[in-house]
Amino acid sequence: MRLLYSAIGLLASAVLASGPAAGAETSGQQLAQTAGRSLVGAMAPALVLTTIDGKAVNLGQLYGKQAVYLKFWATWCVPCREQMPHFEHAYETAGPDLAVIAIDVGFGDSVEAIREFQQKTGITMPVVFDEDGHIAAAFNLRVTPQHVVIGRDGRIQYVGHLADARLDAALVAARTASAVASGPVARAVRVPVNRLHFAVGDTLPATSVLLLGGASFQLREPALHSATVFVFLSPWCESYLATTRPAVSGNCRRVREQVSSLAAQPHVRWLGIASGLWAKPDDLRAYRKQYKVAIPLALDASGKLFREFGVNDMPTVIIADADGKLVRRVEPGDAAGLTEALETL
Repeated sequence: MRLLYSAIGLLASAVLASGPAAGAETSGQQLAQTAGRSLVGAMAPALVLTTIDGKAVNLGQLYGKQAVYLKFWATWCVPCREQMPHFEHAYETAGPDLAVIAIDVGFGDSVEAIREFQQKTGITMPVVFDEDGHIAAAFNLRVTPQHVVIGRDGRIQYVGHLADARLDAALVAARTASAVASGPVARAVRVPVNRLHFAVGDTLPATSVLLLGGASFQLREPALHSATVFVFLSPWCESYLATTRPAVSGNCRRVREQVSSLAAQPHVRWLGIASGLWAKPDDLRAYRKQYKVAIPLALDASGKLFREFGVNDMPTVIIADADGKLVRRVEPGDAAGLTEALETL
């Protein structure tokens, strides 16, 4: 099994020479550590997780009894694949004082892809599919893999990206720490609650989104008498997934080109909303420059807009009419959907 893991990792590294993870170990660790600054030392949220096999895992009931190791990952993620031997070893040798749980981030992934990955690699740890992104939001997900180590006292002890000595030391410390929190009362991680969830038929609020460059974009502007097209994207989709997910990469390229050809239409406003996973403002600026993207762009660093619009596949296009009412959702692979929807409007 370990030979198979090694082969997968070497092949993936060889064929993917660019993308969010290639040559980005340092930046990946920095992204994870930045995400963890507000988490480390805090009491972890008492979430109830459900594995893809239907088993419930109540984290709140584990605190005080076991340390917890959560790994956020995706089947398309090269470093996630390369680190799987380490992760599987952690699970196999965990013992009664450590719970090891894999959390697929849901973004651009599926339960079917996870099961296929399990069959190919033989991984045996419990896997949770974070379809709506609420687990990722609770732990400030910014990169894959993102390791979260929670001590037996329920406090978050470590957040990182690499499977290195720092992670190993955190796992040892988490397992040997007192089961009862000592010292000052720790603050608790606040779990974001999606009070808004937009679907076709709903009307957008008159709130604004911060654009790349600092300007604001009103989600609903009835006075302009214009339809609004929201393009949910990732700046690395076309390049990074060209080999492992060529169909997804092709869809991202096709929609970008389609948007470029349609963006000059009158009475239509456009907004590109980029996922904050493996992306910073500079990455979005580079994407705009490389592909000469003319529509306004916003970086959804926290994933809030992706969650509110229920988007976990890229690219997804959502259209609102001149009154701000959502009238059409164009899923990936719907080649004619965007053009037809605009013609209808």
